[in-house]
Amino acid sequence: MAPEESPSNVLSYILIAQDFLGVNYNSPALAAPPHLANTSTSTMSSTTSKALDAAKSSSQQAKNTLKTMTEETSTTTSSLLHHPYVRPALPFINGGLAGMTATTVIQPVDMIKVRLQLAGEGARNSARPTPLAVLRDIIAQGKVYDLYTGLSAGLLRQAVYTTARLGFFDTFMNTLKVRAETNGTQIGFKERAGAGLTAGGLAAMVGNPADLALIRMQSDGLKPVAQRANYTSVIDALSRIAKAEGVTALWAGAYPTVVRAMALNFGQLAFFSEAKNQLKSQTQLSSQTQTMAASAIAGFFASFFSLPFDFVKTRLQKQQKAPDGSLPYKGMADCFRKVAKDEGVLRFYRGFGTYYIRIAPHAMVTLIVADWLGFITK
Repeated sequence: MAPEESPSNVLSYILIAQDFLGVNYNSPALAAPPHLANTSTSTMSSTTSKALDAAKSSSQQAKNTLKTMTEETSTTTSSLLHHPYVRPALPFINGGLAGMTATTVIQPVDMIKVRLQLAGEGARNSARPTPLAVLRDIIAQGKVYDLYTGLSAGLLRQAVYTTARLGFFDTFMNTLKVRAETNGTQIGFKERAGAGLTAGGLAAMVGNPADLALIRMQSDGLKPVAQRANYTSVIDALSRIAKAEGVTALWAGAYPTVVRAMALNFGQLAFFSEAKNQLKSQTQLSSQTQTMAASAIAGFFASFFSLPFDFVKTRLQKQQKAPDGSLPYKGMADCFRKVAKDEGVLRFYRGFGTYYIRIAPHAMVTLIVADWLGFITK
């Protein structure tokens, strides 16, 4: 049989329950029985105080447990990021994610840029469409979603090309940094330029098939309806091109693509790194403002150096064999020569404003996201 509770303990339990439930202590229904009315209040206060102390202790214990779990999770994540096999891959992963984010934002501008470059092909005095005219024409022919034609190819290209170029660039820069610290020197613009050129060239060779598929998908709408390929996705485009023209056709325009990538990376990565370094040492701007300003500067130089090669790359990747097996252009040099002769030298810089609007924001989004990912995974 359980021991009988004393009157003071019974009253204590009643008062604690009333306090917990927010019950009116003056309610007649809950009034203490007459035989307990004179129970010592000090005993009740002591019991209540012990109960509160126990509750506080349990709450603190729960907080400590949660803090320990959070610290263990953070430690596990940090250990994973610094794993010998994971650490070298982070610059490539961060670069790919940054490039794909930027492409999703900039894809409509890229679509307009390609249409501008293909307009009036082979004619010197052809009408010069404006970006707004191209935009209106695309929307008039279909839907606003048509501006995102080739997005799957663009994302694949970024997953391959930007993953490689930013990954290689960061890897090269880290190697140069270690060497400079060992020799007691600093990394100069020459080293940054070399890293950018090499990273861009290597990445362009790997990403050329996706780049070619993107151009084919974006230019398909310029053909007569009966001649359109109507690619459903980048995989569909790659498989059909390889089947109809051979696997090597996927590397059509690879030479100007590599040169264009080297010029773009020289302007973008080298000038971004140099501009950010100068802004950091010469100004009091915040880190975010430095990144924005440096990426805008890099976007201009990337556009200036790479647009002629981008123009030729687009023309070469868009061309297809005629019924007699001939092609409009035999290669990069032939394309430069024919365009300069038939359309004028300035045609290489047609759409510079649109190209800059495409390159600069893409560079800004890519570099800002890459910076942020690099910060949280360092």
